[in-house]
Amino acid sequence: MYPQIITYLLTFIKYQDQVIRTLFTLLIGKSMFDKPVEKPVNKPYRKLQVDDLPIIETLQKFDYKLLLNEYQEKNGKPLKPVRRHSNSKTTVPSSIKCPKCGAPSDFLYANNGDKGQYQCKVCTCLFNQKNHYSKEAILKCPHCAKTLEKVKERKDFDVFKCKNNDCSYYQKKQNGLSSKEKKQFKKDPQAFKMRYIFRQFRIDYQPLSKRSPQKPKLDLSRLYVSPHTLGLILTYHVNYGLSARKTAALMKDVHGVSISHQSILNYENSVALMLKPYVDHYPYELSDQFCGDETYIRVKGRWHYLFFFFDAVKKIILSYPVSPNRDTQSAILAIDEVLLKMKEIPKNLTFIVDGNPIYLLAQHFFAQHDISFDVKQVIGLTNEDPVSTEYRPLKQIIERLNRTFKGNYRSTHGFGSDHGSVSFVTLFVAYFNFLRPHSALEGKVPVIHPELLQLPNMPARWTKLIGLAQDWIIEQTT
Repeated sequence: MYPQIITYLLTFIKYQDQVIRTLFTLLIGKSMFDKPVEKPVNKPYRKLQVDDLPIIETLQKFDYKLLLNEYQEKNGKPLKPVRRHSNSKTTVPSSIKCPKCGAPSDFLYANNGDKGQYQCKVCTCLFNQKNHYSKEAILKCPHCAKTLEKVKERKDFDVFKCKNNDCSYYQKKQNGLSSKEKKQFKKDPQAFKMRYIFRQFRIDYQPLSKRSPQKPKLDLSRLYVSPHTLGLILTYHVNYGLSARKTAALMKDVHGVSISHQSILNYENSVALMLKPYVDHYPYELSDQFCGDETYIRVKGRWHYLFFFFDAVKKIILSYPVSPNRDTQSAILAIDEVLLKMKEIPKNLTFIVDGNPIYLLAQHFFAQHDISFDVKQVIGLTNEDPVSTEYRPLKQIIERLNRTFKGNYRSTHGFGSDHGSVSFVTLFVAYFNFLRPHSALEGKVPVIHPELLQLPNMPARWTKLIGLAQDWIIEQTT
């Protein structure tokens, strides 16, 4: 009798629980019993408009000594220094030189008395103490060829604007305003972008500067596991995306190896230190189709950005910096890592990215260093313009890469340090480039290395890849 009553009560309680859940869901639209899922804040990037590059006129410099020699050959007599009257109150300080040819103060006129304007007798350059001529280049509007004026100074760049009212860019913007927008423009002109604007960067970063690989302060021979065990750990943890705790449990339950999850994380960091120089400096054979995108990862309880740049044909990850900010400097670093891996920069180099303007600003930064490439932006989820229609397949390729990474990353539930995030991403890139077969490559790995292909299983290939990285670093440092 009592078992039947207990069974009835349990069934009735379950029925009541189900009714309560259903009613609550109908009332508020979601279940109160579901665990809250923390998602990254989808912070939209700043919707700034990036204009075309300006006309850059590089100012010509001369050597005053050569100009003096040419003057003497042409006129048969030397060019004498400036003769100053003894009663003249205007003098030229000895520290001032001509910014165009470098002539000393002896060859400079005080052009407007003591107001600070000077003229060079050698090259006829007119300048003042603010030295307007000494600027490296003159920036001009590409629409009207008028000199741009600096209007603002930001942390990493200066803002230049064309203030010519007859500029075709300004006239087109004005003519494009509706009657309602014209009334609003009179009340609040700052709400409209009407003039050509250019941002000149002052970031202390030299592109294409080769960073020599440093030998990690690490000896893998001191690890308290055999090479085969280390290969097994990396296979489970990286290839199959198992968490450190699940990997430790699997090693215990299946292979009888007792190891803590913290030791697995320590091994991950140690191997990543050894592999990163090898992965970053490997002489990849590349195509001419590159795409880039950023995705979220969790570091020290905060969302960070992982910038992936990818060879869409060869299926090789070329750049993978992690940054707390989705800004122009991060985009510059990501693109620079791609350029460093090229034997020479092709003339028709193009990067396919999303609508984030940081990539266009990065393009302008490299253009200021005489490095030119094109940027094609695929905007939105549907093809609303010809560029998106043509290049969306490449954008979808990088999005598939992000999904593949997320499948491996999901088990980590974020990282406790910046170093841990870089280590995990480095191992994923090493696995993706050297060990993971790709269906688009007929089941081959992106980077074919004969010494890895002849090995029978994945743990052996991980061990061999670590050995190749060690040998390469020793070769580079000696």
